Amino acid sequence: MKQALRLGLVGALSLNLSACFRPLYGPTASGESMVALLAAVQVDDVSMAQGQERIGHYLRSELIFNLDGSGAPSPKRYRLRMQGSETVQTPIVSSTTGRAEAGTIIGTVKYSLETLDGIKIISEGVATSTATYDRSVQRFASLRAARDAEIRLAKVLAEQIQTRLASVLVTKP
Repeated sequence: MKQALRLGLVGALSLNLSACFRPLYGPTASGESMVALLAAVQVDDVSMAQGQERIGHYLRSELIFNLDGSGAPSPKRYRLRMQGSETVQTPIVSSTTGRAEAGTIIGTVKYSLETLDGIKIISEGVATSTATYDRSVQRFASLRAARDAEIRLAKVLAEQIQTRLASVLVTKP
């Protein structure tokens, strides 16, 4: 009897809370499709420190593709400004050779979504992620592994930013 009562109470509470959730890529408050809203975002170049421009390029390319990968030009209503930084840590060092055996790239991107004229800030935040890679005694293998890690890092950061932008734009009337 107690279990039936608990189950009934959980069911009643879950029905009450079901109206609080809105699907992220479902109908928006403005009535436009989420695809059209995301395609209306103009992605500016990422401001990075000298020598770190490559990850900024990867991030911008990923965001352009994720937000509007249709290839058809669409009218822009929003501007996405980003400023990023990248650090590399070597947590594992071989005791025999003294060389780093692995590397961790930490990427941090501060972003703001503004109206196209730059008057109103709609959303801003910070996205952070990491990507690890193995280092080798072969120089070019280590360079390629680091570049692959930068590409993976840019994809994760782009997905984080895209999800956050979608969650803001879905509620915008």
